[in-house]
Amino acid sequence: MSLSVGIVGLPNVGKSTLFHALTRQQVAASNYPFCTIDPNVGVVPVPDERLERISEIVRPERLIPATVEFVDIAGLVRGASQGEGLGNQFLAHIRECDAVCEVLRAFEAPDVIHVEGRIDPSSDADTVLTELILADMATVEKVLGRLRKQAQSDKGMRPKLEAVERVDAVLGQGRAAREAGLEHEQLALLHDLHLLTLKPLIYVLNVSEDAVGREAAPIGGIEAVPICAKLEAELADLEPEDRVEFLADLGVERSGLDRLVRTCYRLLGLITFFTAQPNEARAWTVAAGSKAPHAAGQIHSDFERGFIKAEVVGFSVLDELGSEAAVKAAGRMRIEGKEYVVQDGDVIHFRFNV
Repeated sequence: MSLSVGIVGLPNVGKSTLFHALTRQQVAASNYPFCTIDPNVGVVPVPDERLERISEIVRPERLIPATVEFVDIAGLVRGASQGEGLGNQFLAHIRECDAVCEVLRAFEAPDVIHVEGRIDPSSDADTVLTELILADMATVEKVLGRLRKQAQSDKGMRPKLEAVERVDAVLGQGRAAREAGLEHEQLALLHDLHLLTLKPLIYVLNVSEDAVGREAAPIGGIEAVPICAKLEAELADLEPEDRVEFLADLGVERSGLDRLVRTCYRLLGLITFFTAQPNEARAWTVAAGSKAPHAAGQIHSDFERGFIKAEVVGFSVLDELGSEAAVKAAGRMRIEGKEYVVQDGDVIHFRFNV
């Protein structure tokens, strides 16, 4: 499944530097607002040591990790919901993303101006949230009147109207739509509205080098991942062996970017399953709770339509026994049917009719 995360924030907080570190793509990063006008898109592999171990066992011709698409979006300013700056473009690009990664500046740099004239991550978060809430309020206002008329003659529209009215009440209190406490079915009814504050959100606290390795408290109840974007950009340009040594010198096990990608995965309720054949070992992404036929459909729609069964072994078992032959000899290979719920780390071979 395709996963897209939009990198947003006020101008000059380090969005483009973070994007470069994530994707190793050099994008414009100048000391003035709106340097990044058109969204830059980069596909980033999801770090997973399990795939490396599967490769050691199966020795495939190629190895393909799961990926996350990051979109570097132009900086937002106060008044974006009214079209200030590049507001309309900014909001449109966010609507196309599955989740939002908001960069907050927590580093001092006299030569890099701050659009608000001070360093205050919580205040910056409030500024962006306010603009997104105002944009969502405008969206809801456009549909509420129509929905109320439709619900009078069509009872089938009432569930959607109730969901929109709950969101409208929460937005009116200055809170994000995600705080409305909607059930899964209600969220599905609102999908076509593309509400900005309904999207999963994570904060990246862009810190100075001397703060690397420290934890960060949640901001407004939202998880914050501390990252020194400048340091991560330098780290991304190193060879893998040098990168490991650099991290060791910093006293951390994983780069901030690895933690960010993993956190985005978790935020969206995603898991990874694997396929392993002599020609290819690959990691696949599905939503937690997905059944085997749906997982098969991630590989090819024919696999889902013609699904017969799945041969499944958990990664930990494969890792312990060291080969598929040993797994089968030990009777640890399971045969699962259409109702099987795929687990994170499953190594699966699907059987299907063409």
